[in-house]
Amino acid sequence: AAHTAAATDGAVLTLTMSRPEEMNAFTPQMCEELCDALRAADSDDAIRAVVLTGDCAGKAFCAGASLASGGFDLVGRRPDGTVPPDMAGTLVLQLIRMRKPVIAAVNGAAVGVGATMLLGCDIVLCAERAKFGFVFTQRGVVPEGLSSFLLPRVVGVRRAFDWVMTGRMVGAQEALEGSLVTRVVKESDGVVLDEAQAAARNIAETTSALSVSISRQMLWRAIDDGGALGKAHTMESHSLIHAIESGDATEGVASFFERRPASFKAKAIDDSPPWLRDPEFLARDEVFDVKEVGAARREKGN
Repeated sequence: AAHTAAATDGAVLTLTMSRPEEMNAFTPQMCEELCDALRAADSDDAIRAVVLTGDCAGKAFCAGASLASGGFDLVGRRPDGTVPPDMAGTLVLQLIRMRKPVIAAVNGAAVGVGATMLLGCDIVLCAERAKFGFVFTQRGVVPEGLSSFLLPRVVGVRRAFDWVMTGRMVGAQEALEGSLVTRVVKESDGVVLDEAQAAARNIAETTSALSVSISRQMLWRAIDDGGALGKAHTMESHSLIHAIESGDATEGVASFFERRPASFKAKAIDDSPPWLRDPEFLARDEVFDVKEVGAARREKGN
């Protein structure tokens, strides 16, 4: 079964993460379907804007990586020992490379990759009930989805440290104050998805497609000075694998399901990753391409 749904209304494509019984938990299949749909939209001049949302009747936009098997089963080393690309970063890279604007309609909780994927969107509208969580440290893993690079630039360094170090949930108003979201849609104003689609139609009907495309890429290329996003993706991919292999991620997930405090064992010094000890370590590795996501998923057998 598909993990996403797509619907076109005139020049607006709405992509919906559609695993409502799992609060739209992110899977490799969902990542591949979203990336494929975004690439198709980007090559279709009839599509002028994309709306990204979640199918969960207001309960969740995306609850983060799927933990259905009791662990972070989205990533792992390849059989030859090399590191595959972080899935969340793959999606955010695809969002960034778009020529079409992407508007997120956050109708509920956005956690982990559900929060980091918003950093690749142009406009983020959220409902008053929406909550955001960069909860990585509470699960024994590390920031992904290029959030180590983008989050400080979007919300500010101090706020990024607060949200990442504590892993606490952030309400809609605080997210607005920190510029993570563009606007909070009050219940009396209408459904957040309707507002996002209206914003997308306004872009489609009142702006030059060429001007929007060039402007969007001018802004992103100014941010991505010297290929920093690709380097961040490589670092996050290696760091995520290292954190998972340390055992803390297993404990973080177990404590979450068992509703108890986590007992993390890994040490900051003794268990530090190679790239912290050797500044040239990551320079020797490849920079991953977004198109590898499909191969990575099939390689894992998911």
